[in-house]
Amino acid sequence: MEKFNRRTLLKTAAATGAALAAPVYVRTAAARTTTITVASLLGDDKPETKVWVRIGELVEAKLPGQFKFNVVKNGALGGEKEVAEGARLGSVQASLSTVSSLSGWVPELQILDLPFLFRDSDHVRRTVDGRVGADLKQKLASQNFVIGGFINYGARHLLTKEPVTRPEQLKGKTIRVIQSPLHTRLWRAFGTTPVGIPITETYNALSTGVADAMDLTKSAYAGFKLYEVVPYMTETGHIWASGVIFYATSFWNRLDDEQKAVFLAASQEGAVYFNQLIVEDETASAEQSLKNGGKLLKPEAFEEWQKGAQGVWRDFAGIVGGLDRIKAVQAA
Repeated sequence: MEKFNRRTLLKTAAATGAALAAPVYVRTAAARTTTITVASLLGDDKPETKVWVRIGELVEAKLPGQFKFNVVKNGALGGEKEVAEGARLGSVQASLSTVSSLSGWVPELQILDLPFLFRDSDHVRRTVDGRVGADLKQKLASQNFVIGGFINYGARHLLTKEPVTRPEQLKGKTIRVIQSPLHTRLWRAFGTTPVGIPITETYNALSTGVADAMDLTKSAYAGFKLYEVVPYMTETGHIWASGVIFYATSFWNRLDDEQKAVFLAASQEGAVYFNQLIVEDETASAEQSLKNGGKLLKPEAFEEWQKGAQGVWRDFAGIVGGLDRIKAVQAA
């Protein structure tokens, strides 16, 4: 009887030990997978979301099972400013952003927003890949944004409820702008009243009369179906909308050196992929807009548009590193 009891006790103890050990193993395995909350302003079919699918695949190939990308789409976590603030607080680990929306933390970024400074996307790329881009990355890092790569959303164009081809036709209009001093200054030069509104609230603002006009890239114009409320797009191309792939410092600092290297490589490859997607998406977006009542217009008196923007260069020279630096970028 004693032998049976002892044998039974040993079996019971072994079974109990195995049962207790199993949850520990599960917890340990789960702890090895870090979930990354990524904010995307648009849906599955847009470059803003597709780029994170690609980055996630590249990271998984090098660091299998270590990270899970939870991409929260369609602006559910707010506009760019709200997402950036979330990253600084640690509730968001990664996202994309225009440099315009980060200029409140790093005013020097506004050199990339100067109107009529860049000739084309290659000109932008040479600038962000050079000394200017390296300097801006350092300044962003000091504000808790680790930059994985610069991206190009395409040129910004004027969107209006009524046809506008000449700058004087804007006088007296209320225009939605990115919450940026430079964008506010630019549109005041044309006699408008700028109103800072997050992109996620822009459709309603335009449909209810809070704003009469705005500017945006072709891809985002179709992505937010803004052709329904501002059907006219005048192809001014006044600003090339540079952006960044960024990570929150609070997340980045938890990575080891190998992980950081993988994320940087994946982000740089992702930036190239994003830029390719934008070019393709702009064509599709223009077609979508035209099919749904949108109209593309060519600006008239282009020198007048440029003249109205010249004061922005003077006003912001001291902020972005001086007029010599602006001219150096212009000549790049």
